[in-house]
Amino acid sequence: MKILQTYIATSYMQARKSSKICLVGFLVAYGMSIPMFGQFKNQENQKQDRVVVLPRVKKNGDIALRWGVTNAKAWRLGNQQGYELIRYTILRDNNTLGIPEEKYLGLFKAKPLPDWMPLVEENDNAAVMAQALYGEGFEVEGGDKLAKLVNLAEEQQQRFSWGLYAADQDYKVAKMAGLAYIDYQTKANEKYIYKVRIPNQTVVAEAGVFIGPKDYEKLPQPVDFVGVFLDANVMLSWNYDIYRTVYNNYYVERSEDGKQFEKLHKTPLTNLNDKENSTAKQLFYIDSIPNNKTYYYRVRGKNPFGEISPPSEVVSSKAKAILRYTPRINSKKFLDDQRVILGWEFLVEGNKDITGFDLKISDKAGGKYRTVIRDISKEAREIQYDSLLPTSYFTLTAKGKNGSNRTSFPVLVQPVDSIPPMQPKGLNGEIDSLGVVTLKWEPNTDKDILGYRVFRANHHKEELSQLTIEPHKATKYYDSLAVDNLNDKVYYQIIAVDQRYNMSVPSDTIRLKKPDYIPPTPAVFKSYAIKKDKVILNWIPSNSTDVLEYHVLRKMQGTNDWEILQKLDKNIPSSTQLFEDTSAEAGNTYYYQIKVIDDAGLSSTTHQNLVLEIPIGALKKGVKGLGSYVDKKNNFIEVFWSPYEQEGVAEIMIYREKKGEPMRLLRNVLGNTTRIVDEFVKPNNEYKYVFRVVFNDGDVSEISELNVRF
Repeated sequence: MKILQTYIATSYMQARKSSKICLVGFLVAYGMSIPMFGQFKNQENQKQDRVVVLPRVKKNGDIALRWGVTNAKAWRLGNQQGYELIRYTILRDNNTLGIPEEKYLGLFKAKPLPDWMPLVEENDNAAVMAQALYGEGFEVEGGDKLAKLVNLAEEQQQRFSWGLYAADQDYKVAKMAGLAYIDYQTKANEKYIYKVRIPNQTVVAEAGVFIGPKDYEKLPQPVDFVGVFLDANVMLSWNYDIYRTVYNNYYVERSEDGKQFEKLHKTPLTNLNDKENSTAKQLFYIDSIPNNKTYYYRVRGKNPFGEISPPSEVVSSKAKAILRYTPRINSKKFLDDQRVILGWEFLVEGNKDITGFDLKISDKAGGKYRTVIRDISKEAREIQYDSLLPTSYFTLTAKGKNGSNRTSFPVLVQPVDSIPPMQPKGLNGEIDSLGVVTLKWEPNTDKDILGYRVFRANHHKEELSQLTIEPHKATKYYDSLAVDNLNDKVYYQIIAVDQRYNMSVPSDTIRLKKPDYIPPTPAVFKSYAIKKDKVILNWIPSNSTDVLEYHVLRKMQGTNDWEILQKLDKNIPSSTQLFEDTSAEAGNTYYYQIKVIDDAGLSSTTHQNLVLEIPIGALKKGVKGLGSYVDKKNNFIEVFWSPYEQEGVAEIMIYREKKGEPMRLLRNVLGNTTRIVDEFVKPNNEYKYVFRVVFNDGDVSEISELNVRF
């Protein structure tokens, strides 16, 4: 910036001879933003042209004002018309005046060009403002054609931007440009409204501010000031954003004893990095200093009124030369699975700058490294290490004499290991009522064990699937299951994994029984027979896998209480269950029921009732000569039998049972009937036909059966 301002001042002196003032606009031409007065810059993108004013109360009660406008059009109008400043006294002794007292403070316009000449000789900012106000041209001097075209097209914008920039840097320049005023006629017990406007126009909105002498505030100290000391330089930074509306410039000060500080630059530092909708958060400054000598730094802010802030906190340290050489591990020779000889490269020229090497190890490339061998001779280029991890990462650090170190990149050192861990033992588990599974097992004794993989299956013939994404470190594992599905058991197995990812033989598979909330499916009566002294019941068993036993229940018609006739074990070798009731009495009607009980004590919720009337006397002979004719083409079965010769026959009851389904009444026929045709059949099925003769006196015959395959 100093170079730019010096060039501007020089250009101005040359222009005095040629009657032409030129501005160097390379910052704008190359896309760099020109900082403007902070309060005005925030208003720049507003559609309405307006005046903006910023106040500052001095310690003695004087009130300084700075104003500006929001765009180049308003800037041009303000330069032509000037700015009127009016003061209204609003409060006195904390009481609001009924009628504000108005005082016209004057019309402020930029000084004429001759008044600027003496100041230009010694003030670069005055040269910039004079160029912005009175220069005949405001174009790039030098640079490429594109830069010239851009600046020519934006001449008014550049005059506006550079003019506000110069006023922002120097309060004296702002006053000469008609953009500032100090009110010395203030009273401590009063408070005022200052109104600034461009007279004789309606385009640019006026501005006002409400302030009094008691509103004085001390300037804040710059914050977050830090220094990073490097090789022969230091990089300083501080928070710019927090006080960006307070300070527009900064001075960096340096000291060699921490007491006497001097500015490092005559011209204050200014931020040139703001972009639209994005402001700089920090300011940076780099100072070149000799190594190994302590320096002290602090920073001060400068506001648009020319006031300097208190100094920031002091930072101090020494710059140190950086070690120029870095070691590189380039060889590894395994002696066994625990010992290795590491070799490295390091230029001999760097030996004079170091005291030696440190060897460090970690189990991960990006993990925490610990030093395992210290102060290795600076002449050494290999070292033996005898305590390898299953997976080791090594770095080698060259230790500089001046305290700076250089560390090599990590190198993986991993001996060959193809031996898997031992088979995990002691796997067991339990499932609570909510379906939470807790698995436990004995820890493996392998030294290089990494963890365990857990597997699960819902059926003993199903392939187990892995539950863990990565090897599980602990010897306890929690799983959760749905307890309301049909599979009542679950199977688990684990595999141990070492740090080479070798996997062990799977553990023994364990089977865990889930909490049972689902009752078993009911049994279904298949057939029955009533003989002289007993009733024979035949039923299809439940298809549930956890059946424990069957209860045969009976009650007599007209009663409510069921009695258990017998409890039958599930392990009967046939596909149906059989029971003979020898206690039934002739002439009574009985209800029979089969209740299924599972191993959780749950019973089937639906039951089929079989109603049987036990006839008085011996059963008469049943139908004889049963036969059948199968016609698959026309899809029917013809069943025939010999004529029933006994007298007193009321009807013949014919039942049919399709395999796998309960028996149902097919039809009733007259006693002299000897054949029926069943058209409600389907191919590839087995059918059983059951015949019983019913007599006029209520007696019934024995049951006759015929099996037909269609």
